[in-house]
Order: sequence, then C-alpha cells, then structure tokens
Amino acid sequence: MLRHKVQLATKFACSFEDGGRVSIRGDPEYVRAACEASLKRLQVDYIDLYYQHRTDTKVPIEVTMMELKKLVDEGKIRYIGLSEASASTIRRAHAVHPITAVQLEWSLWSRDAEEDIIPTCSPLGRGFFSSGAKLVDNLADNDMRKNLPRFQPENLEQNKHIFERVNDLAQKKGCSPSQLALAWVHHQGTDVCPIPGTTKIENLNQNVGALAVKLTETELAELESLASDEDAVKGERHSAMKSTWKYSETPSMSSWKNE
Repeated sequence: MLRHKVQLATKFACSFEDGGRVSIRGDPEYVRAACEASLKRLQVDYIDLYYQHRTDTKVPIEVTMMELKKLVDEGKIRYIGLSEASASTIRRAHAVHPITAVQLEWSLWSRDAEEDIIPTCSPLGRGFFSSGAKLVDNLADNDMRKNLPRFQPENLEQNKHIFERVNDLAQKKGCSPSQLALAWVHHQGTDVCPIPGTTKIENLNQNVGALAVKLTETELAELESLASDEDAVKGERHSAMKSTWKYSETPSMSSWKNE
C-alpha cells in the first residue's frame, strides 16, 4: 500500500561462495538470479534503483548492461546504478542504457573522483551518490574504518590535522564536524547525494541537521583547501584499492566475442 512512497535501492555483484570466498560477477545468468533473489527477499514486485556493487573485470560492461536493460523492460527494476566504476565504464554502460546514479566516495579528503568521474557524470546528467562523507576523530573499537589505511598510526599523525581544522571551522559555524563535512557534499550540486553512516537515531538527527548548514563561497574554498594538495592526505582511502574504480575496467566486446 505504501510501496509507491518508498524509493528502494539495492545491489548485486558479490557472490558468496563455499569457504567464505567472495567473487565479483556480472554475467547475465548471475545478474538475473541476483535480482530475482532480491525481489523475493524484499517481497516486492520491483526495485527502484539497482546497482552493480563492483564491476566484473572478466565480463564486458555491455554484457552486464544488456541483461539489466532486459530487467528494466520487464518492470523488475526501474533504474540502473554503478558503484566504483571508472569514467570509461560509465560511458560504455550508458551507451547501452541510461545510468541513473554512480556511487563512490567523494568527500573532503577523498577528491580523486574529481579527476574523471565527476566530469563524466555531469554531462550525462546523472546523479552522484557519495559514500564515506563524514569526518570523525573518535571511532568505536568495532568500527571498520579502523582498518582503513588513512586511520593507521603511521598516517593518522598527518591526517589528524585535517580533522583539527574541520573541528575549528565547525565550532565557528555552530555545527558538528560531521555536519560540516556533509554540508560540503550537499553544496557540490543538486545531483549529488551523500550517504552518511547512520547506525543510531542520534546519528540520523545529526545528519539531517546538516541540511541547515549553509556555506559561503569563502567557507567552501577554505574547506576544499584542506585536502586539495596531492600530498595533503596520507594513505589510500581503501584497504583493497583493487576493488575501487581505478581498477574497474572490463574487457571489450570484441575480445569477448572472439573467445
């Protein structure tokens, strides 16, 4: 009864196999089976936004997209998204069927998406979903970010200066550091949507409060200067960079057909 009021997004691509091994799959058989399984588990007739969580570097993106397009035509999904996809992969996928959203990290201290991804998405008129937008300085013992390179002791000594500057600016602005970081993402455009971590109601209220934080051009420039230099942030943003957009190219259709 309320289904039309909910925008439901989910993902596919990670296949959990015997022994706990995870493989990335984008072959048509898996794409369809994963979608059917999600529809059954969620007890819905369609999925609004269906993401490929990671690109399968063994399968041309066109092959994956053709099966996704069939699912759109059948009414099982409405829109297609990509996560951690390179600029060329986005363009190739979009040539098969419109890509509605692209998800990867774009935050105050992760700016590499500005090299190719953002310029690619903007002309296409696509939405950009930014994860990992919050800057935090106190992490719980079970917080997975403690395993990320940028939070390791050898890197944290340099990176903490960014936290300190954000804290100072947030105090002047009368908001929390995380709200300030989210506000920066909000100000990147109406087609950019942050995906902040929200494990508690308190976090939810804090995140919603970021919408009220308005930044001037001067404040935006000051925030961007914190990590704009290539050497400003020490450590990779992900412990397994092989699973990020920088290593997401897929084979060409010609090589696939020749196999």
